Amino acid sequence: MSSVLLSRDLLEFQLFDWLQIDRDGDIDRETAMAMIEMASRLAEDAFLPHYRAADTEEPQMTADGATVHPTVKAALRQYAEMGLFGASFPEDLGGLGLPSALASGVHAIFASANVSTAGYAMLTGANARLITQFGTERQIEAFALPEIEGRWFGTMCLSEPQAGSSLADITTRAQADGEDEFGPRYRISGNKMWISGGDQDASENIVHLVLAKAAMPGEPLPQGAKGISLFIVPKILPDGTRNDISLAGLNHKMGNRGTTNCLLNFGENEGAIGWRVGEEGQGLAQMFMMMNEARIGVGMGAAVLGYRGYRHSVAYAKDRVQGRKLGSRDKASVPIIEHADVRRMLLQQKAYSEIAIAICLFCSHLQGQNSEESELLLGILTPIAKSWPSEFGLVANDLAIQAHGGCGYTRDFDVEQLWRDNRLNPIHEGTTGIQGLDLLGRKILRSDGAPLAALKARIAQTALQAEQGETFAPQARIVREYWAEIDATIEGLSAADGMTAYYDATLFLRAFGHAVAAWIWLDLSLSAERAGSPKRLTEARYVLRFFTESELPLARSWLSVVNQHLDTAALAPDEVFE
Repeated sequence: MSSVLLSRDLLEFQLFDWLQIDRDGDIDRETAMAMIEMASRLAEDAFLPHYRAADTEEPQMTADGATVHPTVKAALRQYAEMGLFGASFPEDLGGLGLPSALASGVHAIFASANVSTAGYAMLTGANARLITQFGTERQIEAFALPEIEGRWFGTMCLSEPQAGSSLADITTRAQADGEDEFGPRYRISGNKMWISGGDQDASENIVHLVLAKAAMPGEPLPQGAKGISLFIVPKILPDGTRNDISLAGLNHKMGNRGTTNCLLNFGENEGAIGWRVGEEGQGLAQMFMMMNEARIGVGMGAAVLGYRGYRHSVAYAKDRVQGRKLGSRDKASVPIIEHADVRRMLLQQKAYSEIAIAICLFCSHLQGQNSEESELLLGILTPIAKSWPSEFGLVANDLAIQAHGGCGYTRDFDVEQLWRDNRLNPIHEGTTGIQGLDLLGRKILRSDGAPLAALKARIAQTALQAEQGETFAPQARIVREYWAEIDATIEGLSAADGMTAYYDATLFLRAFGHAVAAWIWLDLSLSAERAGSPKRLTEARYVLRFFTESELPLARSWLSVVNQHLDTAALAPDEVFE
């Protein structure tokens, strides 16, 4: 397998030595590693080769719709033939029945090879899962099963030109039009924007999940989020005719170009036919299932992009000879990996990307559990799984360019494209700012405290285990001390006046994410010690030391700003921005 893709050894360590996904007997290590090996070969043979081609030869808009690079179609056909669209679905739905974390790890291999092509599969799986959770038996049979097979792809149609993340303000209308075997039928009319995979020629059909407000012609639309319902709106109807959906345009992106991003018009003629999922007014609550799965998927994509940049950086730094080692009398040039500043950049990249992968695998693991604790943990960690890898995976890619010097800024090296591909991730599926408000507001300040308590209990357990040994006891104390500072910050924000507490929600999210990352690395380090791998243990010693000694002090500076409850930016008059 190519050295730049997600490491088989890293996945094996995090899935089995750390998460212990074989503990419940759902799968054994040998079977799982055989699946990972097959996925790695397919990723290298079918996904990696067109990584650059899908970027330079973007999707095109034709009279018949959007067309994608032929290699994208071929790769996804092979992906479907391996049954990977249904990797995490139960066998009675045609899936492979893999544990959620293993399915996430397998998908991460493909995302590390070609995040744009892998994006179609990620969205399709999340779309099908929503339908299997909330749809009728007939809806599951007609729309979800072809997606699980990989013959049809799926999308989520939320945003509109006038309402990006503010979904309460959508104006797409759904007019009741009777009922048939697929459920209550509606005519959908409206415009949807920023739809990833919204049109393409790589699948037989596209199943759109569309948020709209039910109202008859002439009636005012329901106000607010409570009036939003969810509809299955396929590109091709069950009778084989084309639905009233048109591609109005393609968005020309800086990166992630292999995934089409579309403006779709629904109902330019008599109205697109769609079938309601569940009851009226439940659409947003249902869609959060797909959104949250997609957020973890986005985080994982960001993590492995950062990781691939790191692998490129290590290879380049070992080969590139330039300069003399600091303090050495030897006049011979050395590989740049011998320079302390380059080693710092490599260690940062490794720390950010491998922690980010672990956070996302942990959240995927929680998705497969059925307990109150897992639900609480998943609730508070999903904003972190989406935003922290997106922000710091991007920093890792920036460092990868820097480590390559002038070469990193050219299209001759992949690190340039990796940065562009990753730059989208802090934005889509909820911007970093939105994730900050969600974490600080809904998950902490306005909750009953149970999510944070569940997380802190896990952290205390890890710290106690570490303090009982000698290897990582100093780092465990640092982690405990930092979490005490998080607690003090939350206490101060709880007592803040009005909306002041939320002005620096993004900085709080960043500092909280570092706290989670430090805990994850401490927990991984204990697993490395138990596994008895000298290589993993050495990595854990240095990466954990680096993170607690170099990264947490930075995070303390963010907390210091949050603790001041500053309102400078919020109250700055308009003329400041002229």
